[in-house]
Amino acid sequence: MTRTAPETMGETDVIDLLLAQHAMIRDLFDEVEQAPTDQRAEAFTRLVRLLAVHETAEEEIVHPYARRTIDGGDGVVDDRLTEENQAKQLLSQMDQAGPDAPDFAANLAMLRTAVEAHARSEERYEFTQLRGHTSQAERRTMAAGVKAAEAMAPTHPHPGTETATKNLLAGTPIAMMDRVRDAIRQAMGKNP
Repeated sequence: MTRTAPETMGETDVIDLLLAQHAMIRDLFDEVEQAPTDQRAEAFTRLVRLLAVHETAEEEIVHPYARRTIDGGDGVVDDRLTEENQAKQLLSQMDQAGPDAPDFAANLAMLRTAVEAHARSEERYEFTQLRGHTSQAERRTMAAGVKAAEAMAPTHPHPGTETATKNLLAGTPIAMMDRVRDAIRQAMGKNP
């Protein structure tokens, strides 16, 4: 099984951490694609969790910093948020249909294409500039914030999710992202 606890990763530079998470996400897509039918839901749940904590941490910690520090930051971040929103919509549709839906494999392929294109854009347009416009100390601080928030993110079912699918997913991907956002704000000392 692939390691899917980003908060335990050793990277101390936020860019290195996010790049390592991009690799983990690619590995999880492989795992979901190759999983036997009876194990697909569990692998998909781990993918959903990692996408939720990764994207929400970027939205709450990395993107605001990039807006303020990199050349054309608003445009770069707005483009990334548009990409993220499209992927979230597809992920939400896949969640509603479930991993046994006849179009799951086709939707998973579309999601993977969208997520990987988004990651390449982040790496090229945002991360490269961010590394050049921040100090090592700033990147360490952001990495600590990302890890703290991810450590607080939900990893198990919550009361009130009685159906098998919702119990597995601990709610919809959007609800999971909302819980991660609240955890990030708590970890960063902001009001949710």
